[in-house]
This record gives sequence, structure tokens and C-alpha cells, in this order.
Amino acid sequence: MIKCGFPFDAPGRSNNHIDTNYNNNYNVFVNLILFVSFFTFLIHLTESLAYSIRFAGLRTRQIAIAMSFVTSTLLVSRLSNMFQAPLLGNMVDTAIKQSNSMSIDKLQMNFRIIIFAAALGTFVGILLTPTFINIFNIAIKKFLIIGSLPKMAIMALKPRNIVTIVKCIRMPYIPSFKNLRLGHVSKTFLFMNLFVTSIYTIGVLCALYAGAKLPHLRATAVQLSGIVNGIATILLTLVVDPEGARITDQAVHEQRPPEDVKTVVISLLFTKFIGTLVVAQLFFIPASFYIIKVTEIIEKYFS
Repeated sequence: MIKCGFPFDAPGRSNNHIDTNYNNNYNVFVNLILFVSFFTFLIHLTESLAYSIRFAGLRTRQIAIAMSFVTSTLLVSRLSNMFQAPLLGNMVDTAIKQSNSMSIDKLQMNFRIIIFAAALGTFVGILLTPTFINIFNIAIKKFLIIGSLPKMAIMALKPRNIVTIVKCIRMPYIPSFKNLRLGHVSKTFLFMNLFVTSIYTIGVLCALYAGAKLPHLRATAVQLSGIVNGIATILLTLVVDPEGARITDQAVHEQRPPEDVKTVVISLLFTKFIGTLVVAQLFFIPASFYIIKVTEIIEKYFS
């Protein structure tokens, strides 16, 4: 009697072998998502904490040093972005290799998880803001004496300085929100910050997703992240940054109370949180299809 069987019943192709390969691929996939989400979390955490330096600069009356600290703090964000970018590219390459609608849908879900990691980083940044205002207060004063950030970083590792840092820990005090002077801050300024942060969160992701939807035009689509981020850059440069700087300088010169700067910092943080948590998720697909349409126009008229 001839014994019939399926190909995967043959020797060396057992179900256990297939299950092992599936589990290995799944573990690699989960690790990739975790790594990308972690770096995204770090990027938005450091960007959120950078807002606290503005208030620390006001307290110490050292605005120029405070702004240089912003650049140093954002170095963590740029390094995280350097590690994150190739991992995102790998996710898109994997989706394109699988070449089916399910893989593209899975990519969209993965990108939404990454956007949520951005919101989580912003939220943790809000919780840590009172702590880092105290830390940056001390750091700015120490820098005036020491004059070297690398030397300060090494000194921070000493046990007594670690104790000082631990003593800086503060949690947000909810009743203090009642004292916010929201009437003294432009609503347009806050709305623009919400819009800008949401666009910055999804700009690169939209371009990558568009590239996955148009694999034959992937290089063109990826290069078009600027047409999304460019809008945010213009608004940030013309509306958000100047208004924040004006309020801070007026407070330094005692032309308005310090509480206005506190209101600005907290308002910027919360609009950033809403922008990453809600608006970025809503804009993700429309912005992606915007890039797809522009890519198709370029292909039609310039190829």
C-alpha cells in the first residue's frame, strides 16, 4: 500500500521545525518593535525634558547657558534617532519582502505602536519635569563655576552628588495647576505647538509607510518626509519658538511674572502630549496618502 502525505510530513520538515522557525521569527519581530519603541520613547522624553530648562534658566537668570543645555540634552534625542532610523528601515524592508496586504496592515499597526511610545515618552517627561527643573537649576549654577559639561558629568557620578540628585526628585503638584495663567498665553501659540509636535512625530513614519505602499517608488517616497515635516518646521520657526522666547525674555526683564513662563512650559508639554497621543494617530493615514499622491505626481511628470 502506498502511503500518501503532505510535503511538510516528509523527514526533516516536521511541524516542530516549522513552529520553531515561527517562534524565532516572532521573537525577532517583537524585539525589533521593542527596540524602536524604546528609542522613540527616549527621543520624546528628552525633548519634553528640554522644556524644563527654559524655566530653570529663568530661575537662575542664565538664559544663554540654559539654551546651550537644551542643545546638550537633545544630543540624547539625536543619538537615539541615529539608532532608530535603520531599524525602522528594516521593518519596511521586511513588509515589502512579504509583499501582501496583511504585511502592510501589520506595518501600519507597528507604526501606531511606535507613535504611542512617543506619547508615553512625553507623559513620563511631564512627570519628571519638576525633578529636572531642580536638577537643571543646580547644573546651571555648577557650570558657572566649573565651566565644563564633561567634567560636570563625571562629577555627577560621585556618591554625594548622586544623593543631591536624588533629593531633587519631585512629583507634579496637582493644586499648582490652578495658578496657571492661561489667559496670558496665546491660544494660537498652543494650537500651533500641538500641530507641530504631532507632525514631527509622524513625518518620517508616513514617508516610510508610503514607501511600503509604493515599493517601486520607495526611494522617492522616503525622501518626501520633508513635505510633511517642512510644514511643521515653518510653523515652529515663525510662530512657536519666537513666542516662547518672547515670554521668557519678558519674564527675565521683569516685564511679566515668572508664572507666565511656568504656564508656557506646562502648556507646551500638555499640547505636545495631546499631539503625540491623539492628533498624530489621526493624521498618520491622511499624511501618508498625501506623500503617496505627491510621489505619484513626481513619477508621472518627471520620469
